Order: sequence, then C-alpha cells, then structure tokens
Amino acid sequence: MQQLANGVWRLQSGQPEAHTPVSLRETEMKTEALEKLACEGRPPFTLEEVAVKRTARGVNIELPLGAEEQIYGFGLQLHRVNHTGRKKVIRVNSDPIADTGDGHAPVPFYVSTAGYGVFVDTSRYATFYCGTNLPKGASEHKQFETKSVATSEIELYGYQTASGERSVVIDVPFAEGIHVYFFEGPDLISAVQRYNLFSGGGCLPPLWGLGMWYRAYSAARNEDVQRLAEGFRNDRMPVDVFGFEPGWQTKAYSCSFVWDESRFPEHESMLDSLYGMNYKVNLWEHLFVHPTSPMYQALKPHSGNYEVWEGLVPDLAVKEAKEVFADHHLREFVDKGISGFKLDECDSSDFVHSNWSFPDIAEFPSGMDGEQMHNQLGTLYQAAVQAPFEVAGKRTLSQVRSSGALASPFPFVLYSDLYNHKVFIRGIVNSGFSGLLWTPEVRQAESPEDLIRRIQTVVFSPLALLNCWRIPNPPWMQVDREKNVRGEFLDNYEEVRDVCRELFELRMSLIPYVYSSFAKYSFEGLPPFRALVMDYPDDPNTYGIDDAYMMGESLLVAPMVTGETKRSVYLPKGRWWDFWTNKPYEGGQTYECTPGLRHIPVFVKDQTLLPLAKPLPYVSDDCTFELTVRAYGSAPSDCLLYEDDGSSFHYREGEYNWVKLSWHPDHQGAIAHSGNYDGCKYKVVSWEAIR
Repeated sequence: MQQLANGVWRLQSGQPEAHTPVSLRETEMKTEALEKLACEGRPPFTLEEVAVKRTARGVNIELPLGAEEQIYGFGLQLHRVNHTGRKKVIRVNSDPIADTGDGHAPVPFYVSTAGYGVFVDTSRYATFYCGTNLPKGASEHKQFETKSVATSEIELYGYQTASGERSVVIDVPFAEGIHVYFFEGPDLISAVQRYNLFSGGGCLPPLWGLGMWYRAYSAARNEDVQRLAEGFRNDRMPVDVFGFEPGWQTKAYSCSFVWDESRFPEHESMLDSLYGMNYKVNLWEHLFVHPTSPMYQALKPHSGNYEVWEGLVPDLAVKEAKEVFADHHLREFVDKGISGFKLDECDSSDFVHSNWSFPDIAEFPSGMDGEQMHNQLGTLYQAAVQAPFEVAGKRTLSQVRSSGALASPFPFVLYSDLYNHKVFIRGIVNSGFSGLLWTPEVRQAESPEDLIRRIQTVVFSPLALLNCWRIPNPPWMQVDREKNVRGEFLDNYEEVRDVCRELFELRMSLIPYVYSSFAKYSFEGLPPFRALVMDYPDDPNTYGIDDAYMMGESLLVAPMVTGETKRSVYLPKGRWWDFWTNKPYEGGQTYECTPGLRHIPVFVKDQTLLPLAKPLPYVSDDCTFELTVRAYGSAPSDCLLYEDDGSSFHYREGEYNWVKLSWHPDHQGAIAHSGNYDGCKYKVVSWEAIR
C-alpha cells in the first residue's frame, strides 16, 4: 500500500490498463490542501483485509463492509441515495430508468459512514456488490431464528441485506491489473473532500454563471432571440445567460459547428446586441462531427471506426484531435465572446428506445475500445471544451450530459432528458458524493403550480436554468392558467410571471453565499450541495433522506413537487430557523411544513451569519453586491465570503480575498477584507438580529 499524499493511499495489483481515469486526467491533485485535512495517517484497510485476484473475467476485488456501515456515491445515481445492499454497474446510459447503477455519470467511487472512500481506477463497466453476497460457509454457525418459509417479497428478496459483517465485491471485466485508491476520513465528508482534492479540487464558476439562465426555443430565429432578450429586460426578469439550441448550426445530429446564416443572418451583430444587453451566450452542441464541418478532414484520422448520426466520433484522448477541436472552439466562438456550451448526447445509447451511439466493440486511435470510451467520453469532452477558455483566460460554467470519475475540476453541470421532479431533486442530493454538479432544469410545465415548484427547486441548485427549447415563449406565458393552484388561483400570466420574478430575484440574492460555497469546493474539496448524511453521518435518520439537502454549510433545502400542500422535513440535532418566518425549531425531530405555493421549506442552521444581496438584473464584471446580513441565534459564528474578479483565472495566482463578517455581543456587525484582490465586491448595508 503506497501513500500518495496525506490521507490518500494506492494499492496496485497486476498490470493496470493503459487507459483509466487517472492516466487520462489533466489536473494534479491538490497536495497542499490535502495536508490541511487532519487524519490518522493510515489506510482504511490493512493489506490482509483486501483481497484482489485475477480471474477469467478480469479482476476481482473484495473489501470488508461493517455491520453498521452505509454506502453512498457511484456518481449521479438518480434512483437511490443509500446503496447498501445493492448491486451497481458503472455504465453510461442516457436513460437510467432503473436502479442498476447505469446513469449519465456513473463513477467507480464510494464512501462509507465509517469514514473512508474507495476509488477503483477503471473505465470498464465495473460492477459493485455492496454487501449483497456472503462467501461460502459464512452462515453455517449463525443462530437462526425459528421461522416459517418466506412468503413475502421483503422476506424473499431482502434477505441478502441482513445485518452483520459483509463485503463489497467488485468485478472489473477484461483488466489484468488494477489500481485501487483509498481515502481516509476521519468522517464521510472528509473522505469526499480528499477524493475531490485528489481529482484536482472543485471547480470555481464565474459569478455570472450563478445567476439565472434561459435557453431559447430550438427553432428560434434572429428576431425571436431579440424579442425574448428585450422582453426579459423590459419585464425586469433577472437573466444572465441566454442559450441557443441546435438550430443555430447549419447541421446538427451530427454537428457542423458553423452558424446558420439563413436563420441568423449577420449573427455577429446579433451577438453584439446580446452582449450589449449584458447577456452571456451559451451554444448547444454535441461531439459528433458532420462531413460539412471545417474540422472534419483534420479529425478523420483521429476518430473511431464507427459513425454516430452520420458523423465522426473524434478520439479526444489523442492530442491532435483535442487540439483541432479546441482550436476551432477558441477561434470561432470563445474569441468572439461565447461564454459556454451545452455538451449534449455524450452519454451513450438509450437502451430503452434506440441504440444511437457507437458500439462497445468500437476501436479508437488512442487504443481505447468502445466500452472504455463511453465511460470516458464525457470527461474527455469537458477537457477539450475547457481548453479554449484556459487559453483565453476566461472562466466558464457550462452544461454536459455525461461525466465520470475525477470530474470535480470541470466547470460543467449535468442535466437529463428525464423530467420526473422527485428524481431531479434526488440528483442534487446524490451528485455531491462523487465530485459532480447537477441542475434540475425547468422545461415545460403542466400548470402554474408545476412551474413554480420546479423553479423553486432550480433556484436552490448549482445552476438555475430554464430550458425552454420546446416552447417559443417563456413558460409563464405557456402554462394552463385555468387550473386551480392548490387554493391559490393565479388568474393571469402577469401574476405567474411576478411569482417567477420573485424566485429569480431570490436566486440573485443568494449569489454571494453560493459563490463562497463554490470557493470552498475549489480550495478544500467541500461539495457546495450535499446530502444531509455528509454533515450528520452519526444520525441514522439522515441515512435515507433523498428529498432534502444542504446548500452550503448553513441552508437546509426541502423542495416540494406539484400536488403537495405539505411535506415532512427532518431537522438534524441543533436549532434551526425558518428562512421565511424566522421561527426557531429544535432539531432531532421531524416537522410537517405547510409553506404555501410561494415558498418551500428552507431552514438556516443556528449561529449562522447569512449574507443576502440586493437582487441585480444581471451580474456585470464591475458589479457590487449590497448585502443584508442576517444574524441567527445569540452568538453567530464568523462568516467568510469569497471575492475575486469573478471571471478570470487570476485567483490561481492568489488574487482573491476572504471577507470576514463578524457579529458582536452588542448586536453590531463588522466586515474585514484580507487577501490580494485589489477590489471590493461586497458592501454591507444592514444587519438583522434574529433571536
């Protein structure tokens, strides 16, 4: 067992494959940040406790699993939070409709409530059996209770999850050797931090990326874009990012990566108009390259041996292919003001409806086969599109439909073509275990209630996006206004719009708090959105909560879905304060909440200083946030706000400040700046004592 850094250990068995997440990554682990995390300095398991062997199938790994341990992680799992007693297959799938492990971003990494993490460095479709099987003879000496033959499903199929010492069995097909990485705690959240820092730390998005996003109708033309963009400003709807869907290109499915001048004549003038209204512009694309694309001939020698949608699949693990792809994006888009991209369709075949992607037997010039490429495609794609922003010195926040291991440094947020609201909420809860970000984007709505509930969730998420590619007008103009909204009837679109505006403005008020949470993600590996069990691993009541989560260190968010007039919320030990009413609640128990249509349950941890900004219509480079600081409880702890220029990479050279907000016993607040950033993003205009 080799120690690589403080709390990070590696075990090698046999000869690992040449193409793995670690061998393909481009970011270095943050050793200095790892050193700041305290631990005992010994791996979670001894060599005697780890069994690794080569079989006819590949490599088999067996690790201990204690009787009380609970297992989390495995990437973006949309159907379950606690994976103890489950089987998980790490396989990319664009339509993960079942709890099998398949998903947009499966990751061969898990963490335990015992306070450690395990990462298996493979791009294969590895299978994890999380305490589902016992070795031969393990039950011989058990004292069995007298019982009749099983007659119920739980008796029949829940047996393998019975209590007691178990194992995690991992099957890695085809491999002749493996690297297994172990991350010390001492607790669950520390193990996650170590994994993220090993990956290169969390991403730090630009400030504007944390504002509101609007993605326009797929068939929109120049005049439609202008109408929507001007309409948001006239209606005082805060929007920072304006997104284009496939129609901006001459060819899509596969892509030309060339503007369609028939739909967008003089498109650069249109872009200048959007920039003049202080919009950032985001363009949809996917990886597959149409024969008419300017990149086609240069990429052809560096592509896989099967097409997708009549286009090349460039092998972005090959330096030449990545450079061609990145250079085109730099020259044609980033240098012309484009701020980001939506990377669609990089998550492999939809096993339910069709089989549109390349086969697992595909061959690529790098030496990877189709199976490995499927599991790596999302991260390779992110790296290629991030490259031109690095050259230009501009930060981006973009979208991607597939990701994987070691992805925390990438400023890309996952999304899905699925649309179940409860599943989308679970995505926020789960993504933080594996260095991923997820948006429960809003598309069409069945009613004003559905629209409002979905926007409420998205404003308390990593990326606040309305993806209106199916509808020509904003959703508050499209919903069926004849439906009663659970006793709160909204009789015209202006009322629906006004409620939406309130929610947009709420998001804008949270930007300093969320930005500071992302800074801790970047520097310390601390997920900005995370499951309650991360913060409260010793509380069994949090183990299965999949519909509430922490937003930063101080906010507990419990979204609601259409049809709900109330919901139960479990508050962990300690005192909590209702964000809307300032009413205190004692933790360690469950409450029935009835917040009404305009609110969802949000609670603030006791002794918190919470900065809330005066909402801006958009985030400009020279903006200043005017803050009202709420002081919860009798003796709130100091609050650290992060500030830098909000858009460049100068923070990597130390050009940033930590702004300390302090609350004194005489009910007076204070603000102090420390650091190397020559600027000021925050101005405190008022303090509120909440006791």
